Amino acid sequence: MSDRIILFTGKGGAGKTVCAAATAVMAAERGYRTLVLSSDAAHSLADVLDADVGPEPGKIADNLYAQEVDLYYSMKKQWADLREVMLMVFKFQGVNRVAAEELAAIPGMGEAAALLWLDQHYQRRDYDLIVVDSAPTGETLTFLTLPQVTQWWMTRALPFQKFAFKTIGATVRNTTGVPVDKAYEELDDMFGRLGRIHDVLTDTEKSSARIVMNPERMVIQEAKRAYTYLQMYGYAVDAAIMNRVLPDGNSEEGGPWQRYVEAQKRYLEDVESSFDPLPITRIPHMHEEVLGQELLRRVAESLYGDRDPTEIFFSQQNYRVRPDGKDYVLEIHLPFLENGELRADQYGDQLVIQYKNQRRNYSLPNFLRFYRKTKASVENRWLRIRFQPVDRK
Repeated sequence: MSDRIILFTGKGGAGKTVCAAATAVMAAERGYRTLVLSSDAAHSLADVLDADVGPEPGKIADNLYAQEVDLYYSMKKQWADLREVMLMVFKFQGVNRVAAEELAAIPGMGEAAALLWLDQHYQRRDYDLIVVDSAPTGETLTFLTLPQVTQWWMTRALPFQKFAFKTIGATVRNTTGVPVDKAYEELDDMFGRLGRIHDVLTDTEKSSARIVMNPERMVIQEAKRAYTYLQMYGYAVDAAIMNRVLPDGNSEEGGPWQRYVEAQKRYLEDVESSFDPLPITRIPHMHEEVLGQELLRRVAESLYGDRDPTEIFFSQQNYRVRPDGKDYVLEIHLPFLENGELRADQYGDQLVIQYKNQRRNYSLPNFLRFYRKTKASVENRWLRIRFQPVDRK
C-alpha cells in the first residue's frame, strides 16, 4: 500500500473518534505502520484508546501511534517567530500580556497546526497510514478549506507586500530584536505547506473521507450537508458509517424503545436511498462505552469484516467538463442540493458557487474565459453549468 490518509468526520457525538481509532487499531494489526491523529480540541482520542496521548506521536501498540494536536505546543514548535511578532503587535496596541497570549492564537491556527503536522508526517513517510480524527463537521470544513483560503491570500495579496515586508522586517529585527522578517518566512513556508497538503488531501488515490452518523434525524441531515460540502470542495468520500444501530429485538410491543427503533428503520431507509451508491456500513450498538483496544477491535470487525481498512471503497469523478455542441457543460457532483439553494457566478476564469452559508471558488479551464455562463441547474445529484461562446461581433 502506498501512503494513505483517511479522515473521519461527522456531527459531534456520532462516534467518529471511535471509528477512527478502530480503523487505526485494525490497520496496525494488519502490519501497517499507522498514526491516528486527532485535530479535535475535545481530545477524546486518549480516552477511546485508554492510553496516554500527547502533542507528539507516541507508541500505543505494535505499529500503532497516536497524537492529539495541541495548538500552543504547535505554535511554539512550528511558528515561534510569527507568534513573537503577533505578541508585539498586540502589546503595542495596549493589550495586556495575558490577553495578548490568547489573541496570538488567531482563528484558523488550530486547523493550520493539524494540517502542518499532517504535512510533516506525510512528507517524512514515517507511516503507511494516517487516520485523522477530525473535529465536528463545521470545524472539519474550516480544517479542509483553510489551504484554499491561505493560497488565495498568498497569490492575490501577500506577494505585493513581500519585498517591503522582508526589507522593513530586517531593519526592525536589527534595531529591536523582533524577528519580523523571520516571521514572514515562517508564514510563507506555512502557506506553501498548506497548499502542498491540500493537493494530497484532494488526490483521490491517496486520501478519502468517511462520514459517521447515528440513526437520528439531525445527525443524518448534518451528514448530508457534510457530504455535499466535501464534494463541493473536491474531497473524495469513500464510505458512510451508521453507528449505534439497535437491532429489532430491542423493540418490544409498547416498550420504551419501540418508537425509537421504528424511527430508526425509517432513517436507515432514507440513508440507504440518499447516499446510494456510496457504501454504507452499520455498527451495532455496543451497549457500553467503547474504551480500549478490545472493544475497538469489535467495532473494526463490524466496520470492515475481512476487508482491508486502508482500501478505497468508492471512487467517482466529481468534477468534469464535457462538450455539448458548440457549448461546454461543467458538471460537479453535489448530492442533496435543490435549485433554489444554489447560486453560481462567473468572474473571468473563476466560478463562484454559493450554497447556503458556504462559498467555493473553482478555477475554470483557461478556454472557458471565451465562454459565458448561461444556466445552472441541479439534475440527478449533479450541478450542471452551461457555457456558451461569447459573441464578439
